[in-house]
Amino acid sequence: MKEKSPFAAFARYASLNMLGMLGVSLYVLTDTFFIARGLGEDGLVALNLALPVCNFVFGAGLMLGVGGSTKYVIARSRGQDREAEAVFRGTLLTAAAISAVMMLAGALCSRQITALLRADARVFEMTDTYLKTILLFTPAFVLQQIFVSFTRSDGAPGLSMAAVLAGSLCNILFDYLFIFPLHMGIFGAVLATVFSPLIGLAILSFRRKKAGFRLKKGPVPAKLLGSILALGAPSMISEVAAGVVMIVLNLLLLRLRGNVAVAAYGVIANIAIVVTSLYNGVAQGTQPLMSGAYGRGEKGGAERFLAYALGAAAVLTALIDAVMLLFAGPVAAVFNKAADPVMQELAVRGLHLYFSGILFAGANTVLGAYFTATERPLPAQTVSLMRGFAVVLPMAFVLSALLGLDGVWLTVPVSEAITAAAALTMLFVGKKRRSAA
Repeated sequence: MKEKSPFAAFARYASLNMLGMLGVSLYVLTDTFFIARGLGEDGLVALNLALPVCNFVFGAGLMLGVGGSTKYVIARSRGQDREAEAVFRGTLLTAAAISAVMMLAGALCSRQITALLRADARVFEMTDTYLKTILLFTPAFVLQQIFVSFTRSDGAPGLSMAAVLAGSLCNILFDYLFIFPLHMGIFGAVLATVFSPLIGLAILSFRRKKAGFRLKKGPVPAKLLGSILALGAPSMISEVAAGVVMIVLNLLLLRLRGNVAVAAYGVIANIAIVVTSLYNGVAQGTQPLMSGAYGRGEKGGAERFLAYALGAAAVLTALIDAVMLLFAGPVAAVFNKAADPVMQELAVRGLHLYFSGILFAGANTVLGAYFTATERPLPAQTVSLMRGFAVVLPMAFVLSALLGLDGVWLTVPVSEAITAAAALTMLFVGKKRRSAA
């Protein structure tokens, strides 16, 4: 590291990665805005129904990118160059296998998947078009996540940020062109999304000769591959769980208030993507630093970076809470093309309740990254499973039964609070055990 202090390193990596992640979330938000304005409520519903499939695709890329780059940093910091090469090789081979399965699903089963998502006749074709295109272009999304993670971990966070931002900005431009001047509808929106990883990969390829990771022939030990998947699994679980939770909440909302509630949730879910991206930016940007300190055996080094990341998450939370308190109405109105007063009321109420526990979400994101970076897959997976399935799904049914629509909006904050308590307990128990050893 060229930085003079650990905090300087943290500030550089976290800020650059936050910018990149913010770019990704903004193009998702812009996608939602253009679809809402160009295609109306039906387009928004179709997008919201298709987003869980996108979570599966992005989750696969995150699993391999985070798991592979974490093992890569630890191996390099210990001088184990052959193992680092095997990590990169195994990551790409696994990416090829996963991409093949998802592409086949898109080519052969997209309509069946759309039916499972409960898309009605009004939005069926739009939903099918969106998710089929995403699945067919799975390799682009997965490879971008891998190369962004490895490039950042290889000492070039600036290039990773530039690649992600460039792809995001081009996506915004193509979104406008394809939906409005060219009138390509939902296919134009998803086609613009596909361009983003392709442009990002093209920019990352400029560093090919300087990169420390290269694809070389050789074996990939099963144990090493298992370690990559174990460390990356929490990221996959979190992303896939977000999709599953979205499906469940969509179904509950359809039962409680119909499509208008799903449209309101579409606004909330996409704002949540922006907020989550900021926390992910801090966590993923700090992860290589924590992994490097852990790999070099620097006592207290990883914990120092953890403290920096938790502090940054707390600052972000204060800013987010202020925005939600003051501007929930205008934010909801941006996506409410028809000025539907019911949708507006539901979205504003949902924004206030949904983001009431955002501090816990930030803490869980950072703590999960810390557990992964220090090769503690079990606590990391526990955090992901709790906030993704084990707590949030029961809470969805219990709270919606008790509180109706408010219960749906409160599902995530209550679940994050419970998970944060468990994560902090695991953190302190782990510290006590290491101190006693």
